[in-house]
Formats: sequence, structure tokens, C-alpha cells
Amino acid sequence: MTLEIRCADPQEVFRPLERMGVADLEQLRLLLRGGSVIDWMRLDFRDGAEVEDFLRLNLFDLDDPFDVGRMRAILAQAVEYLRGAFGYRVAAPVADPEDLRSLFLWASGVDDPHRYRRIACVVLKVMHVIHHLEARELLFRTAIRESDMAERVHRRVLGEAERMKSLGLPVIEFAGSTKSRGSLVTKLLAKKETVAAQIFDRVRYRIVTETRDQIAPVVHYLSKHLFPFNYTVPGQTQNNLIQFQDLLAQHPHGPEIAMEMQLPPDLERRDAGGQRNAFSGQNYKALNFVVDIPVRIDDLIPRLDPLGDELGRIVFALVEFQLFDRETARRNEEGDSSHERYKRRQHQEVLRRLSRGLVVPRRRKRGEP
Repeated sequence: MTLEIRCADPQEVFRPLERMGVADLEQLRLLLRGGSVIDWMRLDFRDGAEVEDFLRLNLFDLDDPFDVGRMRAILAQAVEYLRGAFGYRVAAPVADPEDLRSLFLWASGVDDPHRYRRIACVVLKVMHVIHHLEARELLFRTAIRESDMAERVHRRVLGEAERMKSLGLPVIEFAGSTKSRGSLVTKLLAKKETVAAQIFDRVRYRIVTETRDQIAPVVHYLSKHLFPFNYTVPGQTQNNLIQFQDLLAQHPHGPEIAMEMQLPPDLERRDAGGQRNAFSGQNYKALNFVVDIPVRIDDLIPRLDPLGDELGRIVFALVEFQLFDRETARRNEEGDSSHERYKRRQHQEVLRRLSRGLVVPRRRKRGEP
């Protein structure tokens, strides 16, 4: 299915690196390093239209009275938490704004009075967490199978993939996969953390671009049109392919942008910029990140159901995105980096852990009694 294109100019929806500003690069950096918006000190919205686009990507519609009421309920909980837990004096206009967009514009420092910027940021951080918690609870209390959730997400992702194709974006492969039960068991046995909730790549999408310099603009596009950047899963990015400092060096206004960014420009070099999969080959390169994609389940909750009033109608589904350029993808299938070698190392670790401290009978040879 090809989605309707709202904008005739592809450059308005697919932004090359040299046309990215501070806000674009802040969001891109979050995905490249697996950071958290809780650590941010400000937002970067310029006007109400940008706020509406962001909320729409989070599946909130400011023209829908239910969604507005839901956002105000989350805001009220955040204010109550801050006042009760820390004694914060949340200004009345922030606690109950006439226009919800004002919260985001105050947090961005573009709306008067500017003295509300810090408290608006704090309130939005708490709202972010409360919404996520209650969406998780809603998912547990709703009769929806995991396979049905995966199908809803798959339709949404493939719809955007079709739109990218129709726009002529430089993506030569966009394919999804779901881990089998056997693969999930193997991964849990191989991981040091043996909690099923920590499997983040049950649903994965592989995206291949023609060249490496096209990867960052594709990630930026996805964060504007498919998933909200604020629900990047912290600490789950594995990235040895695209270094943020290199992007800044390539940007025509890199030095000026670096001075405006919230985090130190060399932070990735100091903290190694994410995790590495222990079973990948030494020469394997990829950008992997995990996001929680919001999903509407209005059809599963009647309009007057108190569950919807209590917890809303939005849940989240964990999805991993794996990006390469064509040449890197080819090299990753050679020698020590190949998927076959990866699985072999993973299976060896599973057997080692299963047999630790035990006497494991040797495998019988053919013909032995």
C-alpha cells in the first residue's frame, strides 16, 4: 500500500546532513548512541506546528477531545508527583496550560515567559515516564496476542517503507523478521540477563542504503515519520558504523552546532558510544537501535470503557532497526563476520553455560552400542 504524500518536495521529508539543524542532530544523536531524553535540558521545537507533528507521531491528536483529556490527565499526575515527592512549586500556567502545545514551547525556550522553561522540561520528563508506564499496564490488561501486536506494527512499518520507496529515498532493502521460539530460547540462554523482557529484537527490520553517508538521513527520516525519537530504548544501541563526531565534522556548520548541543561533542568517544554484541565478528559493522513504537488499540477498548479513561488507548511495541550500507552488508557476510559464524559462537556459549559443573555424556558415534 502506498501512502499519500503530503509534501511535493522530497527534500522537505528527506533531509541530507548538510540541511540538518541542531534539533535534527540532537534527535539523531540520541538514536546513534542509545541515550535518554530524561538527560536532556531542553527541547528544540520552534512553533506549534512542530509540536503537533511530534504529538501526532506519538499518536496524540490535539483535535480529539479524548486525546487532549488523556494528556491533561498525565500532566496532572506529573504535577502531583513533583509537588508530593520533591515539593516542587509548579507554576499554575504550567500545571494547567490553556494550550498543551505551550508546555513544549516553554521547554524549548521560544515562548514567554522564559522562566517556565526549566519547570516545563521537568514536567514533560515525568509525563514521558508516566505515559510509558500506564501504556505498559494497559497492554498487560488488554486481550491482545503478541502476534497480533506484531502484525499491527508490521503494517505500520511496511506502510512507511512503501512511502519511502515512492519518494525515491536511497533504500535498496527494507525487510522485517520475527525471531522463532528456538532463537528466543537460545538468545536467553546465551545472555547473562535471563529475563524474557530483555529480548529487544523479537521484531527486527533490516534496512540497507546504497552508501554509508545515506544512513544518517534515513535514520532521521524514520524518527520524523515512523517512530518518535523520545522512545529510543536507552542503552540498547550497538553502533560501530556511524560516529556522531564524524557527522559533525562533515557538516558545513559543525563547529557552531557543536557549541549549541546539550551534551559534550566528544561524549561518544569517552563512553565508547554504545554496546557491542559479544558474538559478532571483530570486523562486523552495523547500526542497531531499539525503539518503542506507539500503537493505538481503540478497537479493543469500547469508547465508554473505564479502562480507556484510566490508562488511555495507546500501547507500545519494541522494535529493533538494523542499518547498513550495501558494501558493509556484503562484508558482514564474509568470514568471521558471517551470520553462520555468529550463530556458532552463540551456540557454543549456550552449551558452555548449560554444561557448567555437569558431566555431559559424549555424543555416540554411529555403530556404537
